Amino acid sequence: MSIPMNPGQPGQAARPSTVTISGYLLYAVAAILAITGLLSLVTIGPISDVYSESYAGTELEGTESFVVVGVIATLVVNILLAIGLAVLAVLNLKGKNVARIITWVVGGIGVCCLGFGLIGSSATSSFGAPTTGDLPDPVEIQERTMEALPGWYNPVSLTLTVIALLALLGALILLALPASNEYFRRPRHGGGEPPLPGSSYPGYPQTPGSSYPGYPQTPGSDPGYPQAPGSDPGYPPAPGSNPPPR
Repeated sequence: MSIPMNPGQPGQAARPSTVTISGYLLYAVAAILAITGLLSLVTIGPISDVYSESYAGTELEGTESFVVVGVIATLVVNILLAIGLAVLAVLNLKGKNVARIITWVVGGIGVCCLGFGLIGSSATSSFGAPTTGDLPDPVEIQERTMEALPGWYNPVSLTLTVIALLALLGALILLALPASNEYFRRPRHGGGEPPLPGSSYPGYPQTPGSSYPGYPQTPGSDPGYPQAPGSDPGYPPAPGSNPPPR
C-alpha cells in the first residue's frame, strides 16, 4: 500500500505508507515535546517555594533560583527539539535521505533521554542523597515538591512522556523498513520541462542531422535560412527586373 506524493506529475516517486506514518509520528512527538515544555511552567512557583523554605538559613540558601533556571532551560530545549523534529518530518516526507539519517541520530538521542527520564522519575522517590550538616533530607524535599504540584501534573506528564517515547521509537523503525529504503534511494527529477526527444537542449527544435539547436527548415531545402517557395537561394530580384534564367 502506498500513497502518491504528487499524483499526476511525472518523475515523482510514490511515497510508501511507512514514510507517511513515520512523518505523522514525528509531528506527534514534536507536539508532545512542546506541550510538555509549556506544562513545566506551572511547576516554577511550587518548586521555588519548597526549595526556598527548605534551604532557608543553610549554606545552600537561594537554590530555588537555579531550579527556576533549570525549568526554563528545559522549556527552551523542548521547543527547539519540537521545531527540529517537525522540520525533519517535512524533509522525510519529501524523500530527503540526509534528513532520514539526521532523524536517526536525533531520534536515538531522544529515545535515550526519554527512557532515562522515565527511569529517573520512578527512582527519585526511592533513592536520595545523604544529608550533610544542616541541609534538609532530599527525599523529604522531593515529597514536599510532589505535594505542592497540581494533582494532575505528574500523571499527565508521565503519560505524555510514554506516548512520545513509543511514537519516536516507531518513527525510527518505520524509516528503516525496506519500503522506506527504496523510496529514499529512488532518483527524482529536479522539476521543469522534460527535454524533447533527440534534442540536447530542452525547448529548442534541432536541425536534422545537427547536434545543436537550429531554426526550423523549409521542407525540401538545405540547412540554412528558410527560402521562399520556388525560389533559388540568394537575394531576391529588384522590382521590374527580369527573373534570372533557369
